Amino acid sequence: MPPPVRRKILVLVLALGAALALVAVAYGDNGGFTPPDAKSRNADRINDSYLWISIFAVAILVIVEGALVWFIIKYRRRGRPRNAEGPQVHGATRLELIWTAIPVLILGAVAAFIFYKLPGIQDIPSAKAQGGPLTIRVDAHQFYWQFTYPNGTISIDEMHAPVNRVVRVEIHSQDVDHSWWVPQLGGKFDAIPGKTNETWFQAEEVGSYKGKCGEFCGVLHAEMQARVVVQSKDAYDTWVQTEGPQNLGRGEWIGVCAKCHGLAGRGGYGPAIFNNGLLVQPDALRSLLLAGQNTSGGKDEYMPPVGLGWTDRQFRSLEQYLETAIYKGAAQNGG
Repeated sequence: MPPPVRRKILVLVLALGAALALVAVAYGDNGGFTPPDAKSRNADRINDSYLWISIFAVAILVIVEGALVWFIIKYRRRGRPRNAEGPQVHGATRLELIWTAIPVLILGAVAAFIFYKLPGIQDIPSAKAQGGPLTIRVDAHQFYWQFTYPNGTISIDEMHAPVNRVVRVEIHSQDVDHSWWVPQLGGKFDAIPGKTNETWFQAEEVGSYKGKCGEFCGVLHAEMQARVVVQSKDAYDTWVQTEGPQNLGRGEWIGVCAKCHGLAGRGGYGPAIFNNGLLVQPDALRSLLLAGQNTSGGKDEYMPPVGLGWTDRQFRSLEQYLETAIYKGAAQNGG
């Protein structure tokens, strides 16, 4: 194959690869090139840091790759024998000092900006005018998120918060390593067994903000989707006092059980359980939720101990929902 044809094929393959990469990235948020729009001050500072670093990264990419292309064209072989040596250049002290100093200055500028922004990302505001931050506890489980509010109300996979209120988030794990991440409301924070991590947000607009687990945590890791519902103060108060407690059992079924067993209990990743008598045997059901099943066996038989850390109210709520909405068969033994 003649060299010009080989070059054209190489250029075509590289262009096709770049096009495919850009198409894949374009499916992400904001075209996949920038973080989603920030809706909290700490998230806004994270975005500022991203932009600042990106300016230097893009500039370096353009300069270095531009120089590389220029050198390739300027110093191409031009018919010289392959074994011919090009002219040797020795000694460029000033140039060497410049290309040593510039990266040091760039790193210094990046570090100074990040350390300037870091306190506003990390430090939880005192929020004295609001009576202090609203503290919500987050417990990560395989494979759901549990939120506990100051009055004891609990929700699954859906956190509720009042708009313009500083929310202090306490992050725990009941089993393995997870990672709490709602990009529009702040950074990613690990949930580690035996350790409490903290973050915060102050949502500026009413709305629904998507979150996820940022740490691979098992076979249903992809199901650990979270949602932060930001409401007016009155709507939040109504939800946390009335609606949340009333819907706890349903939330537990949808967020904890149905991910494996299907919304109607007729099977999915896990077996069908809609006619399993265990659903209406409170003591046996609690034991299963606390201990799991086949925890050392293969993934097809594995059920994690999804009820670790649950309160009596949580068990009762789930039991009542199963009896009224899920269980359809005569009582029978089985797990």
